[in-house]
Amino acid sequence: MVRNIILLNGPSSAGKSTLSGELQKRIKAHGDEAVIISIDDYMITDPKETIYEDDIYEIMPGMCRDIRKMVNAGKTVIVDHAITSERIYDMFLDTADCGVVLTVKVTCDLEILLKREKERGDRCPGSAEASLRYLWPKDGYDLCIDNGKVSAADNAEKILAEVYV
Repeated sequence: MVRNIILLNGPSSAGKSTLSGELQKRIKAHGDEAVIISIDDYMITDPKETIYEDDIYEIMPGMCRDIRKMVNAGKTVIVDHAITSERIYDMFLDTADCGVVLTVKVTCDLEILLKREKERGDRCPGSAEASLRYLWPKDGYDLCIDNGKVSAADNAEKILAEVYV
């Protein structure tokens, strides 16, 4: 069974985008086409503005439409997200019924998140901590990885072992 939807869910600045790129390269090396659908591509972010759960909920229909479209086109979809509520997670799950999902919680220590957030400079200060606190769901993932203690390349290999089972 090949899992064709990989949800990378974790707080802002946990390294999901870097991990997505590593995964995409490795999936292509297996001869499959992988696309990344990232929350960042659907949001206009301003470091002076707080992003609220309602803001994310508003962009979810577009993300869900594109996830379904890519899965139906035969592609593996890597979803890079920071889901912070049950209703957003449920919307994702409703869409994901078009494929076989691997759920991955991507996190790292708060100190690392705060450092990365500051270095990035493109998020409202406090976004990393808030998205860590409100991450949904807290438990029940197929795989949990620490992107602060383990490299994105090594974590991509762990995920890949679960994709091609």
